[in-house]
Amino acid sequence: MAPSMDRQGFWGKPTSTLDWCEENYVVSFYIAEFWNTVSNLIMILPPIYGALQTLRNGLEVRYVYSFLGLAAVGIGSWCFHMTLKYEMQLLDELPMIYSCCVFVYCIYECFKQENAINYLPISLLLLFSISVSLVYLQWKEPIFHQVMYGALVACLVLRCVFIVTWVYPWLRPLCYVSLGFFLLGFLLWNIDNLLCGSLRASRQTLPPGVGVVTQFHAWWHILTGLGSYLHILLSLQIRSTYLKHRPEIKFVCGVWPTLHIGSAKTG
Repeated sequence: MAPSMDRQGFWGKPTSTLDWCEENYVVSFYIAEFWNTVSNLIMILPPIYGALQTLRNGLEVRYVYSFLGLAAVGIGSWCFHMTLKYEMQLLDELPMIYSCCVFVYCIYECFKQENAINYLPISLLLLFSISVSLVYLQWKEPIFHQVMYGALVACLVLRCVFIVTWVYPWLRPLCYVSLGFFLLGFLLWNIDNLLCGSLRASRQTLPPGVGVVTQFHAWWHILTGLGSYLHILLSLQIRSTYLKHRPEIKFVCGVWPTLHIGSAKTG
């Protein structure tokens, strides 16, 4: 938990089991952790656009769920960091498990017939999600949630590395860029946890605009949001290539990557 010197604001005393390194109610009386809150926009707006683009491309609905699942995580994280309430913490953490299960299903079922539904992995992932939820509601230990989430991410990494190593090696750059963003975000997340006292002290001496750069949990949101978005694009490109579509990465305003499908399948 954050030190008691944190200010009180609109949402009152935190009830969450976690309170991150950003000082509370410094920027806004209505937002407990301002930078940790607004940094979630990268997990909300681009995935919603991605979901719409997936619908326009006529691709399988599982990928729409992937994008919307990432957006749900962003919305839940926004609510959590804005309020630091326990209920909002669950709205952040449990969707992380659910959306990652959708990612796992998509990447492990990418070499199946179009629109095929495999009920066995769906049942197993559903059972996993329910079990984690029930245990976490009773045993309010954040490390349990982090380990379960980490196990799902490990499944994704192993599968993706296998595919880009042995099946579609030309997709290695997208895979490794996605993984690199996620690992860098994870590194900053740990620094934020382990060196919180030093980071808070440095912000007292740095100009406000510079001190913002040390909000490493906000950087975790940005980097993992980008890494997760790129993972969905990778999963989509693997699936589209297998189905003999013509997937192509294009950039909105020359900056943001999106996946477009050609009008006809390849031979």
